Amino acid sequence: MTTIFHNNPRQRKSAFSGGVKPIGRPIWLLSPGVIWLLLFGLAPLAFMLMMSFWTSTIFGTKPDFSFDNYARVIITDLYRDQLFKTLRIAFMTTALTVLISYPVAYLLSRLKGMQKALFVLMMFLPFWTSYVIRAFVWLPILGRHGAINNILQALGVIDTPIDWLLYNEGAVFLGLVYVYTLFMTLPIYLSLEKIDPALIEAATDLGAKPGSIFRRIILPLSWPGVLSGCIMVFLLSISAFVTPQLLGGASGIMYGNVIASQFLANNNWAFGSALSITLIIIVLLLLLISSRWIGVQHVFTGGRDR
Repeated sequence: MTTIFHNNPRQRKSAFSGGVKPIGRPIWLLSPGVIWLLLFGLAPLAFMLMMSFWTSTIFGTKPDFSFDNYARVIITDLYRDQLFKTLRIAFMTTALTVLISYPVAYLLSRLKGMQKALFVLMMFLPFWTSYVIRAFVWLPILGRHGAINNILQALGVIDTPIDWLLYNEGAVFLGLVYVYTLFMTLPIYLSLEKIDPALIEAATDLGAKPGSIFRRIILPLSWPGVLSGCIMVFLLSISAFVTPQLLGGASGIMYGNVIASQFLANNNWAFGSALSITLIIIVLLLLLISSRWIGVQHVFTGGRDR
């Protein structure tokens, strides 16, 4: 009689019991994350949604049910115009960051070794500081007595300082592009790194010109990264608060500043909640539309397969 010895405990159990049940992952290990998500993610949103149907009086918020807040959001020209202006600034910011980030990402993908490491370091260096500090940088640059006015006056181009460089929509647009360019560059870079160099070499051997290679190979294959970067930059821009608060002044405020004013200055939490839910719905709709072009799982990976 032949005796079979199994070194693996699972194999020994399989020999005598006829099989081994797969070891399942303990569900309770997920409980801390689920509890955190429920308490600090979904619960505040649910409370805000509920409050958006309440009404505010001079004595506080009245817990009744009404669509008046949402009707006010849609009917009032002030809030509707602020929403359209915010969407326009977000679209413009996204478009300009694409134009800036694609050449930078392409150059980064072509570098090797220490050159790439130094380039990445220079890109990330400003982002090791606070977001507020990076927004404040533009105050001494664009201000009435800032660097640009001082240089122009020293060169004799202007006699008096220019006042319209700061506290307007253009300053907000410039600040948003500066802050969010990296969020566009990284997804595009990931997509460019994913491209097989053999495809470009084969096209070159077949006599394709650089412009044709870019249009027919590089751009289509890097398109998922462009789309994912556009999604991230647009979502961050549409909900911006700090940059328009610091650089926008009265004419450069965006939808996030309007929401904050309802909670802080006007003490109208019900209407502020309605404005917030309206913005969340718009963001979700845009995500659903964009998911038809690129999978949601690729938004933060630049189209890179895992």
